[in-house]
Amino acid sequence: MPEAPTSPDAITEWHAHVYYDPATRDRAAQLRAWVEDRFPVRMGRWHDVPVGPHVQAMYQIAFKPDLFPALAPFLMLNRQGLTILLHPESGRPRDDHTKHAAWMGAVLAVKEDVLPEVG
Repeated sequence: MPEAPTSPDAITEWHAHVYYDPATRDRAAQLRAWVEDRFPVRMGRWHDVPVGPHVQAMYQIAFKPDLFPALAPFLMLNRQGLTILLHPESGRPRDDHTKHAAWMGAVLAVKEDVLPEVG
């Protein structure tokens, strides 16, 4: 058990992974365009096959903590039924993708064994 809580200042940025399949790729593209038009984010490439810890096709949206109050609700209201994994980047990849993760839509499996844990 930790002796003190972890400060949110440990979060250097946030990642939103937008999952899709061939039938929902158009909706994922629409959401991507809406986000790019409205927010100063770094968009990851389209991954049409599972990559890393992700078990489904996806792309990543990386953004600074100051965007969270606007971007997280935007994703919630405009995800069009897509599943989104939202997680912090705190220097603990395994915890960030699992213990610290928030899901919009279905909760998907994450391949924890490919994620390093530090500390």
